[in-house]
Amino acid sequence: MTASTRLRLDSEARRDRIVAAAMPLFARKGFAGTTTKEIAEAAGVSEALLFKHFPSKAALYGEILDRTCRLKDETLARLDLLEPSTRTLVQMTYAMVYHIVLGEADDTGDTRHRLILNSLLADGDYARLVFETIFGQVFPKFGASLAAAAAAGDLAETPVAPENRFWFAQHVATMLAYVRLAGRPAVPYAGKSEDVIPTAAWFALRGMGLKDAAIAAHFDRDALASFARAVVPEEPQRSRS
Repeated sequence: MTASTRLRLDSEARRDRIVAAAMPLFARKGFAGTTTKEIAEAAGVSEALLFKHFPSKAALYGEILDRTCRLKDETLARLDLLEPSTRTLVQMTYAMVYHIVLGEADDTGDTRHRLILNSLLADGDYARLVFETIFGQVFPKFGASLAAAAAAGDLAETPVAPENRFWFAQHVATMLAYVRLAGRPAVPYAGKSEDVIPTAAWFALRGMGLKDAAIAAHFDRDALASFARAVVPEEPQRSRS
């Protein structure tokens, strides 16, 4: 490894460390309530070094927006391989609920939810950008699968627009995630905790108008959970040196 390569990797690691330190601070205190001094202290760097990587707090916030709004290329590639169908509709809905509720293996998912909640209590810009970006990436295949399910006779007629079927399902999953943010769920759901995601996915599919027989034909819980884990690959651990 050359000296220039090592310096570049060290620089990337420091940027990653600063972003990782800033996200939970922004999530807890909002953009206006978080100072660059607090971010630098949390990242273990000086403010001068922070400004070397990010010339302003807004630039750092923009980096967080860029990293958290978009699905990974691997996920988009996997979605692109799916043929629009009733089966794909069931898979995508289950994966959406699964990943919104459980998030990543670490606390990144909770942090993103808190960023969105803070945004909704302020100007809504971050939340708006997240939702618009994810919609643009996911809905084309989702909407095509709704149309395929309708053509196959698997979808009941409903006055709800296709776009809103997507959003209402997303809202179910998002609220499930929000009530878990305190650690102990704030809502006393009936039944076993491990059933919440599958039953929420079934509820969302039913709300979209998918018929019970069509849901049952494709609703293998183990297979759907495996698909959900595969379609959103775990991100490799980054160096923190």
